[in-house]
Amino acid sequence: MDKSHSLIFLLISAGFVCHMTHAALTEKLADFKTCADKDCSYVISVAKALEDYVASDCRYINLRRGQMIYVFSKLKPVEGAGVFWSGSVYGERYVDQMGVIGYFPSNYVNETHVYQKKTVEIPTTDMDFFCA
Repeated sequence: MDKSHSLIFLLISAGFVCHMTHAALTEKLADFKTCADKDCSYVISVAKALEDYVASDCRYINLRRGQMIYVFSKLKPVEGAGVFWSGSVYGERYVDQMGVIGYFPSNYVNETHVYQKKTVEIPTTDMDFFCA
């Protein structure tokens, strides 16, 4: 391998290792979640943020009062845990956050429209709580 290929390989390897040091598995918030379908790819409902919420880590999303959120799943809480939903923010004012899916406390929102009344309960996986 010549020097240029070695240098490229070294830079790619260093970038991969650096990226992996920022990723972490975090504790599971729940063992089960409710979704509109088995892949949690469809929206269950739309909710409106009642107040601001600042995300505590990369599993969560920030909410701004009045912001609309598409809800994709609702975690089934274990005893003594808070109730969290996952969703994505919506709105032109929040274009920098649109498409980012994360958890938020359900008591910070008001569900305004339910799209899917029939839901499925599926187990959560470690990847549901992966921070990258």
